[in-house]
Amino acid sequence: MSEFVSLYLGADHPGVATLALSRPPTNAMTRQFYREIAAAAADLAGRDDVAAVILFGGHEIFSAGDDMPALRALSPQEAETWARVRREAIEAVAAIPKPTVAAITGYALGAGLTLAFAADWRVSGDNAKFGATEILAGLIPDGATMARLTRTLGPSRAKDLVYSGRFFSAEEALTLGVIDDMVAPDDVYDAAAAWAGRFVEGPAHALAAAKAGIDEVFELSRSERLAAERRRYLEVFARTCHQDGAPA
Repeated sequence: MSEFVSLYLGADHPGVATLALSRPPTNAMTRQFYREIAAAAADLAGRDDVAAVILFGGHEIFSAGDDMPALRALSPQEAETWARVRREAIEAVAAIPKPTVAAITGYALGAGLTLAFAADWRVSGDNAKFGATEILAGLIPDGATMARLTRTLGPSRAKDLVYSGRFFSAEEALTLGVIDDMVAPDDVYDAAAAWAGRFVEGPAHALAAAKAGIDEVFELSRSERLAAERRRYLEVFARTCHQDGAPA
């Protein structure tokens, strides 16, 4: 049974599931929290009644990142486990084979920003604050954060944010491409649901293949990517155009 993560499908948005984070007051993340996120993401990945996913921290805050007092109390070996389960949670969310959107309220800091980056699309309130803040605690961001920041912003701007650990506004996040839409704080969830709802009637297998193909641009070598693209294209073609078993 999950303590910090819940899943629900509302009647107002058929086919759209919400992966809700709840560890008041700041959704600070621990090893248990990360394990629950990974389990929920795996569940969503296999559900036929879910076409798209909203990642939501509630109406007050998305996540302030790692629970620093808990992290600092660990031995180096325990901290290594923490980093591993954090990476597994982020990768599980990123691998959900369906359109995903992070609905960001309040703050998305440190590992919370990394989690938001694992979604395909991000919308925040116009009062939200962001930051790759690990350096302020004498630590460094997860590799996934640095990779995604660099892809989005380029090396120089990524280094500025990581070196300084500074907070930046939703307006700057939109300009930088960290978020894709900015709305009034009370409209964040509805904006995320509207984006996700666009894909409910879409071809699930083709959407999954398209997502994997785009993500692999950054993750595989050119030869690996071409082989995967060819295999995936043929699988989607066969499923879409020859469902009746007719010969190609």
